[in-house]
Amino acid sequence: MGAFLPNMERTDVVIVGAGPAGIGVGLALQKLGVQFRVLERYGVGASFRRWPRETRFITPSFTANAFGLPDLNAITPDTSPAYTLGKERLGGPDYAQYLKALAGHYHLPVLSRTAVRRVEVLSEGFRIQSSRGVLEARFLIWATGEFQFPHRPFDLGLHYAQVRSWADPKGERFVVVGGYESGLDAACNLAALGKEVWVLDPEAPWEKATGEPSVDLSPYTRERLAQALSTGRIRLVKTRVEAIQQDGQGYRLQLGEGALHTSTPPILATGFSGGFAPVRELFHWEGSTPLLREETDESTRTPGLFLVGPKVSHRGTAFCFIYKFRARFPIVARAIAERLGVDPGPLEVYRRGMWADDLAACCTSRCAC
Repeated sequence: MGAFLPNMERTDVVIVGAGPAGIGVGLALQKLGVQFRVLERYGVGASFRRWPRETRFITPSFTANAFGLPDLNAITPDTSPAYTLGKERLGGPDYAQYLKALAGHYHLPVLSRTAVRRVEVLSEGFRIQSSRGVLEARFLIWATGEFQFPHRPFDLGLHYAQVRSWADPKGERFVVVGGYESGLDAACNLAALGKEVWVLDPEAPWEKATGEPSVDLSPYTRERLAQALSTGRIRLVKTRVEAIQQDGQGYRLQLGEGALHTSTPPILATGFSGGFAPVRELFHWEGSTPLLREETDESTRTPGLFLVGPKVSHRGTAFCFIYKFRARFPIVARAIAERLGVDPGPLEVYRRGMWADDLAACCTSRCAC
């Protein structure tokens, strides 16, 4: 995993990123016998090792594979993190351990500590310049995930991705900017430590109940929030933060109406951008969303460039959870197999709960009850 590449290596597919998206789609390609390399800037599952110590998956893990119901956090139909780790609520290091075990067990060709510096489009394929040499590939799969690329709309403040434990920030009163999953996770963990917390968000996600998991808070978060609210330590405020300024030894948050002062750095739960820098110009964009062909998850601008992971979006629905974006692995693998003249038959195992090729059916989750 640490060796330098030859002067010029050519392979069928290069995958950039060794998180659940990169490892997952790599396992799908391996079933087809397709040649590929996985380039990873740090190590397998690196983003999960950076999670705050207290953070847990909002989707539970349970071994039900034999009944055609894959573990929600599994990235291949024949494995289960619940079985491997003996846990239902996984922490970041737990999941990194699962990913590393898969990469090792299946002998995936992962090149760790390999940063992609530049991507050049060739007449047929791509030339990828990395910190360990140059590769050429007919197809490129971008799987860099989100967590290592925090979105910071303000210069001041402590982003969620910078926190290693919620016991680390000093102080008794905190302001959290953003009220979706990460914001409320921060608030609940701080409240559990006896801190007082204000959560500010103009959309008030805690009020939404659309039935769409990409929009609504998870049941796990709602349950934790209800318990935290019962302590009286959390206050939820529907308001927009316009600016954050230094104010003496503290901070002044300019709100849509009025202002708020806090003596502790505001916690920024403002989301993540994704690591698109080397390939940004190879996608068309709609705001912050890369545009993809619905039938293949391929860039609408650059043929042969595919996207997997939480930034995949179709018909206004983000495939932002593992159980969602994993169902597109066989779609990408099948498209590559067909162009290489490879039989996609081995991918049929994914139809047992991990295959989403009917976007009209899978992109709505409204519940009649």
